[in-house]
Amino acid sequence: MSIQMSTDYGKIEMSSDVISTVVGGAATEIFGIVGMASRNQVRDGINEILNRDNYSKGVIVRQEDKDIAVDVYIIVSYGTKITEVSKNVQERVGYQLEHDLGIKASSVNVFVQGVRVKKDL
Repeated sequence: MSIQMSTDYGKIEMSSDVISTVVGGAATEIFGIVGMASRNQVRDGINEILNRDNYSKGVIVRQEDKDIAVDVYIIVSYGTKITEVSKNVQERVGYQLEHDLGIKASSVNVFVQGVRVKKDL
């Protein structure tokens, strides 16, 4: 699926994989996030933390008029306040989409798929 936008210079078509990569990268930079999770944990593997190549499994992008709606599936670090982490993800993803791609997100929905202890590397 792709997102289409019209500008003064013509039409722009972006793949949802590009948007998923920007959203996943923005979300994983937030303090308290262990990683991205798959939206279909039973089918894709319940213990899997997604890497950069698979962010599209943890992000759903829907086009609504000229805006988009984004669903983000994350795993939160144990001991962090889930509401604050989720709020930070919403703000960061919205900002990153507008700054990097020029797309305004009408909504950023955060789904916490699990809580894990983050291992220090």
